[in-house]
Amino acid sequence: MSMQSFKVNIPQEELDDLRLRLKNTRWASGMADEGWDYGTNLDYLKELVEYWQARFDWRAQEESINRFSHFRSIVDGFGVHFIYERGKGENPMPIILTHGYPDSFLRFAKVIPLLADPEKYGGSRADSFDVVVPSLPGYGFSDKPKKAGMAFQVGDLWNKLMTETLGYKHFVAHGGDWGSTVTEQLARSHSDSVMGIHLTDVPFAHIFQKPGDLSAREKKFLAESEKWQRKSGAYAMIQGTRPQSLSQGLNDSPAGLAAWLIEKFREWSDCGGDVETRFTKEELLTNTTSIG
Repeated sequence: MSMQSFKVNIPQEELDDLRLRLKNTRWASGMADEGWDYGTNLDYLKELVEYWQARFDWRAQEESINRFSHFRSIVDGFGVHFIYERGKGENPMPIILTHGYPDSFLRFAKVIPLLADPEKYGGSRADSFDVVVPSLPGYGFSDKPKKAGMAFQVGDLWNKLMTETLGYKHFVAHGGDWGSTVTEQLARSHSDSVMGIHLTDVPFAHIFQKPGDLSAREKKFLAESEKWQRKSGAYAMIQGTRPQSLSQGLNDSPAGLAAWLIEKFREWSDCGGDVETRFTKEELLTNTTSIG
């Protein structure tokens, strides 16, 4: 399978339309002293949108993104975008890194150089990797799925990307969030080529697959997980069961998309309630812009 070099270059008319939509945002009313208890804080969202509209420089972020080597390839009839950075050592280990929600391939922007050229950062050339970072279907610059259930076929796509498009006989894999599910399935179905995996989290589906011989501590853990699912996991139920009801609003309103995504960056990071202690406005908005 062939692959073509790719550069991120959003048409100017799309950027102009984005700024116009941000400028014309119709704000919902909030409640006094609501904080973040009911979702994304309205005051913070207004501040972020104003920054996005007036001061955020996408072209500067685009230049930074394009410092990596980007490609697109048709894998099993599906257009896949991916970063491919060759390691600097003599025999780099190939690794595929899979992002999840609410981010994009940019999840790995800071670690790609460390993995590809560890010697530059105080490590050993012998520990270098050939780093492959694809965009999940529907994210970033990969094609959008035309049918349901695509998430559970991505492991097969990634195996073909690594073995047929890039020509590796063996490789390792890492993933987080949905990337954990993809990576687990990749290892399960393609153990002849996958030598090992690393996950940042246990795939959520295991919450619903309870064994019968649970210890007291395991029962407590699962009960807490179910409580989280009811309180904070409703978004996943909506996205998983009624995506078309949600997608029109998120696609049409960049402020709405930011409200849907930014809460998760805050809630799922060790930011102590202040999301910008972990992510700059540029990082948050670059992710949101690349997803939208």
